[in-house]
Amino acid sequence: MTNNKLTTSWGAPVGDNQNSMTAGSRGPTLIQDVHLLEKLAHFNRERVPERVVHAKGAGAHGYFEVTNDLTKYTKADFLSEIGKRTPMFIRFSTVAGELGSADTVRDPRGFAVKFYTEEGNYDLVGNNTPIFFIRDAIKFPDFIHTQKRDPKTHLKNPTAVWDFWSLSPESLHQVTYLMGDRGIPATLRHMNGYGSHTFKWTNKDGDGVWVKYHFIADQGVKNMDVNLAAKLAGENPDYHTEDLFNAIEEGNFPSWTLKVQIMPLEDANTYRFDPFDVTKVWSHKDYPLIEVGKMVLDRNPENYFAEVEQATFSPGTLVPGIDVSPDKMLQGRLFAYHDAHRYRVGANHQALPINRPKNEVSNYQRDGQMRFDNNGGGSVYYEPNSFSGPTEVPEHKQAAYAVSGIAESVSYDHNDHYTQPGDLYRLMSEDERARTVANIVGAMKPVEIEEIKLRQIQHFYKADPEFGTRIAEGLGLKVPQEVK
Repeated sequence: MTNNKLTTSWGAPVGDNQNSMTAGSRGPTLIQDVHLLEKLAHFNRERVPERVVHAKGAGAHGYFEVTNDLTKYTKADFLSEIGKRTPMFIRFSTVAGELGSADTVRDPRGFAVKFYTEEGNYDLVGNNTPIFFIRDAIKFPDFIHTQKRDPKTHLKNPTAVWDFWSLSPESLHQVTYLMGDRGIPATLRHMNGYGSHTFKWTNKDGDGVWVKYHFIADQGVKNMDVNLAAKLAGENPDYHTEDLFNAIEEGNFPSWTLKVQIMPLEDANTYRFDPFDVTKVWSHKDYPLIEVGKMVLDRNPENYFAEVEQATFSPGTLVPGIDVSPDKMLQGRLFAYHDAHRYRVGANHQALPINRPKNEVSNYQRDGQMRFDNNGGGSVYYEPNSFSGPTEVPEHKQAAYAVSGIAESVSYDHNDHYTQPGDLYRLMSEDERARTVANIVGAMKPVEIEEIKLRQIQHFYKADPEFGTRIAEGLGLKVPQEVK
């Protein structure tokens, strides 16, 4: 700020900011002290509603630089040439905790990237895990309810958590991942990020491929010991936030190499796992990682609220050359994220500086709460029109793909929930297996109903008999005979 004179929010100079206006030295406060009323009223409204999920977060600015030519796969402008740099903003977050919760809890981490491209903003909204707990958005509110506080006790409820997971076997892959060493990253700088969902890339000729995103931490992946994590949760609950801020402030800029897996469109019909099922991964042997570019974080926010808290992301914020897939979880997120931002920040959240695209916005959306630009001025406000208003660009329509079938509520065709979690367990070293089992046993011990524990043990056993047996033994239970 260049003006050091204190003013009201409407710009008038403030004569006294230390003493309320009263009727004499001991008289009651006067309602005519409009500066006091404005300060108190604004203070009461300083917090927008916190996010239902991903409430606790940290963010940073940076850039993305292309290092490999992939224009044969996508016409996305920000990937159009080697060496091209695009400014970006990232928000890391925990998922289940509230705004004041601890950074070092066992929880997936949100990994949301906003690219400010020449053709509009592109949001890649993922996690630090390549899979998720559920694969249909209709289950998401119920799942999150189990991760939040019990409405009667206002405490976290392990029985609800494991009841839901044990009744939703598709969660087993993510549960195994979460309970492993990567469930608590050492810092936000030492974890990978994933788009998780399958997306579609389309090139300038209209040819498409399916794609998955992997941000590989150049600092390496490092995880945190559970005892240290518990200690820091009490002593420094903002440990990850502090570490990221200090690293950037000191010039130790973290970076990630973006790589993708590319699948030909026709493979989706024959691959051994449904490529649109977000609880599954694609084998790197089948679809090797291909380098795209590098993301570097080199600038901290100037104001946490204006940038980190008011940043809004949605997997539906797309640019030409990048489209969605029939992933049911992704399809639900296309609505839910934008809708959450309209509720939490306002109908014009995209116009806020942190969310505003670098290119000019030109459309017929008008009015709404907190419209703070010229609201379209006197320009034409409907379409079609005869007054040279903005018109659509047909070549930038989303790429088409064939759909067919009867309209009804149906599940995924593939229900192998055990192969990939079993493979993940078998890939672990013996030390990590022991830690994973210990983490699961510790998390399941507070579950009040034995039937829930036995049901969940069955899932672990089906993934790998040794896995299930060790958990059963740790809980002092026998593996049910029908599993064997």
